[in-house]
Amino acid sequence: MSLIPYQDTRRHRVRPPLDRGQVVRAVLALMDEVGLDGLTMRRLADRLGIKAASLYRHVRDKQELLVLVADEIGGEIPVVENGRPWQDMLIDLAQRYRRGLLAHRDAARLLANTSPAGPRRLHAIDSLLGLLQSAGLGARDAARAAYHLNNFVTEFVADEVRFSTAAERLGTSRENMLGEARRHFRTLPPGEYPSLTKLADYVAEDDADGLFQFGLDLWIRGLERLPEPRT
Repeated sequence: MSLIPYQDTRRHRVRPPLDRGQVVRAVLALMDEVGLDGLTMRRLADRLGIKAASLYRHVRDKQELLVLVADEIGGEIPVVENGRPWQDMLIDLAQRYRRGLLAHRDAARLLANTSPAGPRRLHAIDSLLGLLQSAGLGARDAARAAYHLNNFVTEFVADEVRFSTAAERLGTSRENMLGEARRHFRTLPPGEYPSLTKLADYVAEDDADGLFQFGLDLWIRGLERLPEPRT
């Protein structure tokens, strides 16, 4: 029998401590997989290989975590370069915002349901307000225009996602669903629905980009027709 005491020479892996940024990025990846409704603290903890209680070292609760994730999404949206007509800059900003929301599952819902408390979302709002004021809008009109632009983009994307999700659940595509809607509208009694039957191809047109641009054009024209700056 050996008198040399046994020593376990195997190296124990020490997990590096998590930081808040890692937690936020893990939430975003998980949300892309399971959606906002499937996101739970327990599921996140399993993804990170920790106990759920450990998450509360980084955030107070799930709501604070969602605010941080919304700020992360906002930070991924490229800023708009200055030096162009304000109309072009606003359209570019809205298009980038839409693409940023479409890049992550349920991002539009998340941003609509969380307050813009993070620094990146606040900077984006501040930049938009400054751009609107540089376009000649008064303080109140700039604030109101920013509100409506945010709502337009967010709700447009949310509607896009709802439509795509419904098509997926039915085992079909957006294109097929809209095609079926067009066919249905055309078969309605023209005497009872004269406009709907006549415009069926446009009412259910499969052109999300064109529809989005049309809404932006209406919004820009409305700003151009505002009276002189008001406080």
